[in-house]
Amino acid sequence: MANESASEQVPQRWNAVAPDSNLWMEQSQDPRFAADNDLEGERATLLEYLRAYRLTMELKCADLDAAQLARRAVPPSTMSLLGLVRHMADVERHWFRRVLAQADAPPLYWSEEVRDADWLGAVADEAVVAGAWQSWREEVAFADEFVAGAADLGVKGTMRDGAKISLREVLVHMIEEYARHCGHADLLRERIDGRVGQ
Repeated sequence: MANESASEQVPQRWNAVAPDSNLWMEQSQDPRFAADNDLEGERATLLEYLRAYRLTMELKCADLDAAQLARRAVPPSTMSLLGLVRHMADVERHWFRRVLAQADAPPLYWSEEVRDADWLGAVADEAVVAGAWQSWREEVAFADEFVAGAADLGVKGTMRDGAKISLREVLVHMIEEYARHCGHADLLRERIDGRVGQ
């Protein structure tokens, strides 16, 4: 097992509420709880869970500079918070633009030549950070617009191998994808500045 570098300081754990809290911030200020949670129906439920996980990723990146966002806090992994933003921009783009809308939309970061470009290109540069957030927000907006315009959750898209997949399945997959990566974001953020919380 590798030893931690003696020169690298381990941050103190903290959150914005109180020492014994497990919350990221006061619930009354948390945008994830701003929406009416009296959900009715499958579409509303899936969209609310997806909205909350997207916001969680944003919150885990909040108030960090480019160097912190690009920090690979769990060596030897290439994962960083900035890499997560870039990765999720491509994931959103793939499922909603390419598969469901059948748009000619090449990946933003991933390529055959550099398969980990979403992670490897996540460097400590303000322009890279701004570009990643812009791309992610554009893809989220496209996805939201596509879902709003869909007649029902049974609308089908076609994958590269010709298999069909429904909007319902894509929404469930996106919730799964964000939930997994928000767990990564928890650890990355805690290692960067010690902040913890759901």
